[in-house]
Amino acid sequence: MVYLTPLLSGFIAAAIGIIPPGLINMTAAKINLKEGKKNALWFVIGAVLVIFFQVYVAVLFARVIDNRPDVVTLLREVGFVIFAILTIYFLFIAKEPKTKKKSKIKKSSKKSRFFLGMLLSALNFFPIPYYVVVSVTLASYHLFVFENIIIFTFVLGSILGSFAVLYSYIAFFGKIEKKTDYLMRNMNTIIGSITGLVAIVTLFNILNYYFG
Repeated sequence: MVYLTPLLSGFIAAAIGIIPPGLINMTAAKINLKEGKKNALWFVIGAVLVIFFQVYVAVLFARVIDNRPDVVTLLREVGFVIFAILTIYFLFIAKEPKTKKKSKIKKSSKKSRFFLGMLLSALNFFPIPYYVVVSVTLASYHLFVFENIIIFTFVLGSILGSFAVLYSYIAFFGKIEKKTDYLMRNMNTIIGSITGLVAIVTLFNILNYYFG
């Protein structure tokens, strides 16, 4: 049970972070449709390899700041401002994304798809602050401790969760492809609602810290 909790926590955190349609998961799905499952899996492996290092670095950074309540509070305040701005942008400012017409994609090697996965994952900086917040929050509820074996278990869970979600996009995207137009038309509302919810929860935690 000691190791099961961080493993499940990492798995769930990864699933929540990756399941919304984004660059990496949608690219994996498109590669599967255009080039086949093998190339798509190589792309996913490359992406997950980078995610491993991102999560590990994030948790190590969280361990440093965990003993600094003032830094944790500052991060929450900065996070609230960022998520509030994102909510306003996606709900009221951003234009409705247009669906792209299908285009033919040339066959690429497994090696090129592997490195493409690494590249796109490396360009995505979201996992680092995300896992910092997740691990610090879990630690505050005594569901996570910053010990090496626990950290590794949490990272392992995150990798398994990331791979599971990305594989699900590969396996099921063809069946739900017709619904993606609806998702794209409403993507700003979906993202804005998620960031708005996170902003509200963050604001509650900040108020609880100062007045609780």
